[in-house]
Amino acid sequence: MHQNQENLAENKMGTLPVNRLVFSVSLPMMISMLVQALYNIVDSIFVAQLSENALTAVSLAFPLQTLLIAVGSGTGVGINALLSKSLGEKNFRRADDTASNGALLYILSYALFLVLGLTIVKPFYAGQVQNADPEIGTLGVQYLSIVMVFSFGLFGQFFFERLLTSTGKTIFSMASQLSGAITNLILDPILIFGLLGMPALGVAGAAIATVIGQCVAAAVAAFCHFKCNHEIHMRLRGFRPSGQIIGTIYQVGIPSICMQSIGSVMTYCMNLILIAYSSTATAVFGVYYKLQSFFFMPVFGLNNGITPIIAYSYGAGQRKRMVKTIRLSMVVAFCLMAAGFLAFESIPRSLLALFDASEDMMAIGIPALRIIGLHFLVAWFCIVAGTVFQALGKAMFSLIVSVMRQLVVLIPAAYLLSKLFGLSAVWWAFPIAELMSCAVSTIFLVRINRSIIRTLPDGNE
Repeated sequence: MHQNQENLAENKMGTLPVNRLVFSVSLPMMISMLVQALYNIVDSIFVAQLSENALTAVSLAFPLQTLLIAVGSGTGVGINALLSKSLGEKNFRRADDTASNGALLYILSYALFLVLGLTIVKPFYAGQVQNADPEIGTLGVQYLSIVMVFSFGLFGQFFFERLLTSTGKTIFSMASQLSGAITNLILDPILIFGLLGMPALGVAGAAIATVIGQCVAAAVAAFCHFKCNHEIHMRLRGFRPSGQIIGTIYQVGIPSICMQSIGSVMTYCMNLILIAYSSTATAVFGVYYKLQSFFFMPVFGLNNGITPIIAYSYGAGQRKRMVKTIRLSMVVAFCLMAAGFLAFESIPRSLLALFDASEDMMAIGIPALRIIGLHFLVAWFCIVAGTVFQALGKAMFSLIVSVMRQLVVLIPAAYLLSKLFGLSAVWWAFPIAELMSCAVSTIFLVRINRSIIRTLPDGNE
């Protein structure tokens, strides 16, 4: 059986021409992430039609939602890297054990967020909306409680999609994400506005649509894994947790979780800075995050695709394939982010109009989008560099860059600019922080090149 596994793994990840491999693995992920981003935007468009308070309430949920996704995604990064490296080394027993231990980690992660969803949501909103309309807090608690308590679908989706991605079967990951996003899009207007005889549930309807979509995606990913992913077999009979495997998963996963969780802290702090001016400023920040995802998410899809390729090439000692993968991904990422820059600079009014923006929201949002959009020209490099660090087991480099960007530079800069020059200057903190991130990422990438990449044999292309 292991010989058959070896042939299956080697056929694609080790021998397919790099350009073709990158696009065959990454393109389905990019498309699915693009659909996911489109869902996020449409979801907020529906909520914005309820009221600006509803849009603000959902926007304020972003820090805890980011934390939820950070744990799921970061754990998946660790599982993905170890699985792909094990397959590259032809260590199929460790790949199977990694999958089994990964399942346990996701079960424990859901248990944690179930408890958090039942305990901290009300205090979380109370701390953010002290001087704002109390309706914002009421709506936010409804939305976020549902998303966290019923997050088992999200964790199941992450787990099975990572198993598929690690063997290059990203077409099935795309099918999973598409099914979840389409389910969500269909249910959103029905549950939010009460169509087809359903009661109008408002923001609670948006949350219910979200968790149902996640459950559908998890079911599709699980079916595809058990039906088609023959390289990996979970061992349930006689299973015992492996401290070594869990430690290796979290050696990569925890820095990734922390890196994304820092985004949660950053968003929470930015909300506190902005809501001191008005809830409209906070809504603008929330709209920005939805809009930027349309350009960032395909880049993240690209990264999800190249992570197993780089890790496999590392495990198989194929330097040329690794370098070619990194260079190609940088070109693609730059093109995607350049499109985002052009959109933010040329049509900010049209983008904001999608969310029924008031004139006050337009006055704040148009200059904000144009200023923040400048950092797109640098962000592509930092994102791909972070992926390289994680795939090569140096996720701590990504964590350092993220801490410096979002906590050491962005938040202090935003606070100082708000005090010195007012709301209109806050947005300059984003391009300032991105320039610092680029400088540090370059230093780390040079170190990686000298210590790891150059030491590998050329291998085949």
